[in-house]
Amino acid sequence: MKVLKKQSNSHDCLICGVDNPYGVHASFYEMEDGSLISLFHFDERHQSYPERTHGGMIAAIIDETIGRTIWISKNPTVWGVTIKLEIQYHQAVPYGVPLKCIGVIDKSDQISFHGTAEIRDQENKLLARGSALYMEIPLSKIALHEEHPSDINVDVPDEVREIN
Repeated sequence: MKVLKKQSNSHDCLICGVDNPYGVHASFYEMEDGSLISLFHFDERHQSYPERTHGGMIAAIIDETIGRTIWISKNPTVWGVTIKLEIQYHQAVPYGVPLKCIGVIDKSDQISFHGTAEIRDQENKLLARGSALYMEIPLSKIALHEEHPSDINVDVPDEVREIN
């Protein structure tokens, strides 16, 4: 499927932060079908039991993917604050291998949105699925201090043009 746009990263976010030494360093792509796909891999710092990714990390990538999906239909200055997050764990999620998380918005109004996402491996096997409800809020209302767009709008160019 064709990539329409790559979303920006941040410096310190646990999921997309390019400078976070413990982060996942995920990249997010807006797709031609209206979905958002994150490409990432967990590593041994994200484990719970040996060779398994911690459930909290799995929930975090699902939460981040759904929350960013709203940027496809609205301005990226609209952010979502998670109100409710539900995760279903289908298989052990390994670390050290390429994974993808596919998110879609299934309901949106002027104050909230709801979406779903699922993590799949390279063989397209379903590993985890989640749904979440968010309150829409501008970044200026989330940040405790003055807005710092250079901290959250970090462009990381790559050559990804299609994701299967």
